[in-house]
Amino acid sequence: MASELELVGRLLMAAVLGSLIGFERERLSWAAGLRTHMLVCVGSALIMIVSIYGFSDTLGDHVTLDPSRVAAQVVSGIGFLGAGAILARGQIIRGLTTAASVWSVAGIGLAVGGGLYVPSIAATAIILLILAGIKPLEKRFIAYHQRRHVTIKVKRGQLTLGAFNNVLGVSANRVKQFIVQPSENGDYDDVYVVFSRMSWQEYGMIRKKFKDLPGLESISEKATDEEIDPYSW
Repeated sequence: MASELELVGRLLMAAVLGSLIGFERERLSWAAGLRTHMLVCVGSALIMIVSIYGFSDTLGDHVTLDPSRVAAQVVSGIGFLGAGAILARGQIIRGLTTAASVWSVAGIGLAVGGGLYVPSIAATAIILLILAGIKPLEKRFIAYHQRRHVTIKVKRGQLTLGAFNNVLGVSANRVKQFIVQPSENGDYDDVYVVFSRMSWQEYGMIRKKFKDLPGLESISEKATDEEIDPYSW
């Protein structure tokens, strides 16, 4: 059996590795952030330690121990916590990556609790690379994962949601947010529209219809992963 000092060291190591991944999620203000990931990792490590060493007093000639059984319950049970990190906003589902990171952190905790230090450190580095390193590439090269934000300046009172949907036709189901605010120029309205994630080809077909919008003055647009916050203006 490992010494008590080593067991404490495993728990501390799990806390450190979990905090590295949790900090990346905390930086993006997700529900499952620094403390959640640390708790999951330390808890998983503790459960693994209990699974390996906690039943040693009961072992005998007719009693055998299978440490993997308790670990398997962690892998399945952590799904309930991951589900809490998933948010549904209309037809858009967010938080799947955070839920996956919580599930992965549980695996790291199990590895640390089992004394697999090198694989747990390597897994932490790989997960951090996936979360923080690949996202910029995803934003840059994978258009499907981007929403389209459009700011339309129109003559005051000319463009309503109904008129906008009539112009778009069947493409109107792509509209996720439609916000009208008075422009600084009193003769115009600023209409902020967010379209759901789509390819450039799909958006190009919608874009061609903008010329038919009533009272159109100008259009500006961008692609991003974020939604418009109506309280940020």
